[in-house]
Formats: sequence, C-alpha cells, structure tokens
Amino acid sequence: MTAFHFQQGSLPLLISMPHVGTSIPDDIAAQMLPVSQEKTDTDWHLRELYNMAAELGASTIAAEYSRYVIDLNRSSDNANLYPGQDTTGLCPVDTFAKQPLYAPENLPTEAEVQRRIATYWQPYHQQLQQELERLLSLHGSVVLWDAHSIASLVPRFFEGKLPDLNFGTADQKSCDIGMQNALQACLRNSTHAQTYTHIFNGRFKGGFITRNYGQPSRHIHAVQLEMSQCIYMNEAAPYEYRPDLATQVQPLLKQLLQACLDWNKTQGSVA
Repeated sequence: MTAFHFQQGSLPLLISMPHVGTSIPDDIAAQMLPVSQEKTDTDWHLRELYNMAAELGASTIAAEYSRYVIDLNRSSDNANLYPGQDTTGLCPVDTFAKQPLYAPENLPTEAEVQRRIATYWQPYHQQLQQELERLLSLHGSVVLWDAHSIASLVPRFFEGKLPDLNFGTADQKSCDIGMQNALQACLRNSTHAQTYTHIFNGRFKGGFITRNYGQPSRHIHAVQLEMSQCIYMNEAAPYEYRPDLATQVQPLLKQLLQACLDWNKTQGSVA
C-alpha cells in the first residue's frame, strides 16, 4: 500500500491533505490500545469535500495512513510548532482528548519512530516537494494549500468553539501578503461566506508543511485552512459526511482556491 494518493494537475496549485489517512498497519495496530481504532482525530472526508480540485486543475496529495501512525504535519525532529502550548507529537501517544494510544510498555521506541519516518513520512514529503518544484519550474510561482479539519470543540487546544474557517500563513511569513489579502477580499465579497466565521493566524497559524514549504522569496506561497468539522459533517461517531452541509461550503472553497490562482497568475512570480 502506498503512503499517499497523488493526482497531478496542470495549474500552479497543490492541495495537501496530510491528516485524511485512516489506515493503521497491522504490526502497529497490534501495539496500540483499542481507542486507536476509532481514529477520532482524523481530518474526515476532505478528499470528498475538495472534489473541485480536479476541475480547477490542481494537483492533490493525500495521506493513506492515520496521523496516529505518524503526523505528516510535524517536523521529523519532532519540534513543537507552538512552544509553550500543549500539542501532539510526530508519533502521537495520546488522542486530542488525552486518551492513551499505547500501554506504557508499548510506546514507540526511537528506532520505531525512525522506521516510521522512513516508511511513511519521507515518501509523502518527497512527493510534495517534487510536485512543488515541478509546478514552480512550469509556472514561475505556485500555491500550496494545506487542507485540514478538526472538531469545533477541543478543550485541550483552545477555549470555546473554534471559528468555522481558520487560515494560517505563519503570521504572513509563508505567503506574500498579497495572497492573504486576496483571500480576505474573497471572504468579504462572496455571498457564500456570509454564514461562516473566519480568522487569520489565530489558534492555527499553519503547521510544518505550511511553514517549511511556504517560501515567498522563491515564489512558493503556502496557506493552511483548518475547518471546523461541524460545517460539513457530523462531529460524533461514526463521523458521517453531510452532503446537505458540504454543498453549502464547497462553492466558497472553490472561490478561495480560485482567488489564490488568480492572484498567483498576476502577482505570484513578481511579489
């Protein structure tokens, strides 16, 4: 089984989905507690939600394996993305609700962590970087859209209910301010945006992928969108997709992606 699903597009847009995977290899599952099989912290249904990607001409890369196996949006050295705040690590040992994923005697060893990096983490990042460089060479500038979702209430990480749309640009370091402005203009002007709350660089500023690959000086402009799952699915198990909700937000997603492409076409390579 491959570590990721990749679809090559023609326009300078790559959509990354590092937390959509649900597979857990048998040898790893055997070491984990039963709660791991619920895969509660998955970014559920994003491949279906972003079904406009092919129509837009975007490339897509999506994880096959669960973030409980390895978190593709963490640095391979396991550096904390939010120093001083509670976060889950490269090979998580508990859920967002602080439920242990392993018995104490079965925690991943350093050797096991390195094996997972080589087997699951490196292939995803190699493909992601390779595609960014291909698109950059073809178009002179490229947009990386890192797609995520999370339950709207996760007390471990934030107080109260999360805004519907949480954009991260690493405090305007991962993309040119012009692209962030284009997204904000789209949100102001779109009739589809009126029912959704949003914030830029709030609790989520962008993870490793956004911060590492977003290099405006090289004309690679990255943004992360962390969506509250309540706007397109049921947040309680079995986490059903809600087409009645999803079809309301999908036109806005398409407009936001198109806004990035439009800005990139005129400004991305000169910003």
